[in-house]
Amino acid sequence: MVDTGRARKIADRIKVLIAANLESIVKDPDLGFVTVTDVRVTGDLQHASVFYTVFGDEAQRARTAALLEKNKGRLRSFVGGQIQIRLTPSLDFFADAIPETASHLEDLLREAKERDAAVAAAAAGAQYAGDADPYRRDEDDEDDEDSLGAVGDEAASEDADEDSDPYIDEDGTASDARA
Repeated sequence: MVDTGRARKIADRIKVLIAANLESIVKDPDLGFVTVTDVRVTGDLQHASVFYTVFGDEAQRARTAALLEKNKGRLRSFVGGQIQIRLTPSLDFFADAIPETASHLEDLLREAKERDAAVAAAAAGAQYAGDADPYRRDEDDEDDEDSLGAVGDEAASEDADEDSDPYIDEDGTASDARA
């Protein structure tokens, strides 16, 4: 077994070599605009999976896949001569699903944005189901609060003295002697 660091370095080197030299090795005008997106090498360095994308329609992708399969041996010989390891990994080409996945995600994000806009539009014209202030308040409580809130009112201060905490001084500070 090889450590994963070495396998990763070899995979990166294979990716660069194939991407840079693909058109010079596969000399066919039917080869589409190919982008090598990723290369994965097994731990024993025997097999390499090359992931690629092709710019174009389905027919162009099919022609490019056939050309890559046809020229797999030439590409493997070139890679083996450049990386110079004891065993050259076999190459398997896989069409990468990144563009389809990305377009699907873009469609989902667009749909979610439209739904959010519809909800925001509905919320803009919305009104409360009941009162704007959902809490019940008694009219008498509001009058009592007004009379208790007055600082100079003598009746309020007398009521406050009767209901006050025995540990709080007259000036409103807490006393230290709690026994």
